[in-house]
Amino acid sequence: MIKSKSSGPTKIGFLLISDFSMLAFSSALEPLRMANQLSGESLYEWTTIGASRDAIDASNGIPITPDCSIHDAPQFDAVFVCSGNQIQHHSDADVTAWVRSLSKRDMTLGAICTGTYVLAKADALDGHRCTIHWENMASAREEFPHLVISPELFEIDENRYTSAGGIAPLDMILHEIRNSHGADLASAIIEQFMCDRIRDKHDRQRVPLTQRIGTNQPKLAEAVSLMEANIEEPMTLDELSFHVGLSRRQLERLYQRYLQCVPTRYYLELRLERARQLLLQTSMPIVDIALACGFISAPHFSKCYRDTFGLPPRDERRRAAGQVEASKAKKDSKASNLRRTTVCSASAPSAASAPPAA
Repeated sequence: MIKSKSSGPTKIGFLLISDFSMLAFSSALEPLRMANQLSGESLYEWTTIGASRDAIDASNGIPITPDCSIHDAPQFDAVFVCSGNQIQHHSDADVTAWVRSLSKRDMTLGAICTGTYVLAKADALDGHRCTIHWENMASAREEFPHLVISPELFEIDENRYTSAGGIAPLDMILHEIRNSHGADLASAIIEQFMCDRIRDKHDRQRVPLTQRIGTNQPKLAEAVSLMEANIEEPMTLDELSFHVGLSRRQLERLYQRYLQCVPTRYYLELRLERARQLLLQTSMPIVDIALACGFISAPHFSKCYRDTFGLPPRDERRRAAGQVEASKAKKDSKASNLRRTTVCSASAPSAASAPPAA
């Protein structure tokens, strides 16, 4: 439960990081608004925060001008870091230092989507369970091996709140509202939002394979789970067959019928997808990524990667870095043009003071 430092509304700050997920941010904010509306009271107040007072673009391109910056932010009962795509490339030393200073106070800190990465960089999650979007889980575990990063929808561990992104923040905030203001208010909110229930933290982030292929193929689901749990040291097809209690031929038929590929191909694509996450979300050397994903050598990994994704891993990483730099350059150019326009407007003579035309 978020502790309010006063008898008034609970004051929550949302620290927006460039390319933040608008969906995840809205999923955290809207339950607070609805709690106020349905209760007829000002239970919550919220403020948006930026590294500066400049507008911050969401991942969908919509800019939001923050209410304050980290340099003039008021006191809060809780601060949630909201981020999204390419969080590793939006790391800001001033933001990290500010979050670290907050973590030394008796206040709640939270993360929306990949905001967990920012809290981890600021050492604000040490000793706490946390979660992050499934797509960033492998890279987060590589970069912060000392943290307990769970695959849950959200984690509430003492005064640390983390959520996986998407609409998971909705469930996390609804749990907070239910704990602080009662189940009736939380139920009224989900009725307004036309949700069927408040999901528990143990609900899966990803759609289980059994929902895609049906529940009548438990052996196939078990084989896929074994593959996902053994990326660094891949199991042989004979080992998989033995553990699920099927022959090789039976297992191959199941994969071909329900997943439209042979088991070895499915396994390879799982490992390559994990490698792509590490490649784009960490600075790990390519040879280390190859070994972490079960490839015997970097050349073999590069060939498999190029055959699947159309370019070698080194070029993939360079292209991603170039896209980030281009995005930053575009934003810098927009800011420069805005400043230039402002300066020109301020220095140009007004219509009243301009000399009359000849």
